[in-house]
Amino acid sequence: MHELGIMIEVVKTVENFAKNNGVTKIDTLVLQIGELAPVVPRYIEACYPAAIDNTILQDTKLKIEVTPGNGICKHCNKVFNIIENNKKCPKCGSSRFDLLCGREFMIKEIVAC
Repeated sequence: MHELGIMIEVVKTVENFAKNNGVTKIDTLVLQIGELAPVVPRYIEACYPAAIDNTILQDTKLKIEVTPGNGICKHCNKVFNIIENNKKCPKCGSSRFDLLCGREFMIKEIVAC
C-alpha cells in the first residue's frame, strides 16, 4: 500500500504550508483524486489516521472528492466518462480518445479553524 507514503508526504506539505502562513489549527483537509489515478481513495482514508498521528493535522477531518475520468473521442469529439463507457465513445463506438481528466491527485483545500 503506497498510499501511506503518499499521505505522509501530503501531511508534510500541509504542515509546511501551515507553518509558512501562520496557521496553527486545521479543521479539514480536502483532497481531489481522479477515478483513474493510481491512488485508491478508500486506502487513503484507511491510512489517514496513521499519517496524521502526532502532527498539526491530528484532529482534522479528511474529505475526498473523486473527479471523473473523462476523455474526448478522437473521431467525433464527444466528451465521455472512460470507465462508465468501457473505454469506448458512446456516440460513435470509437476506442480512440484523449484523456481530459481523472488522473489527478492534489490538495484542493486546507480549511483552517
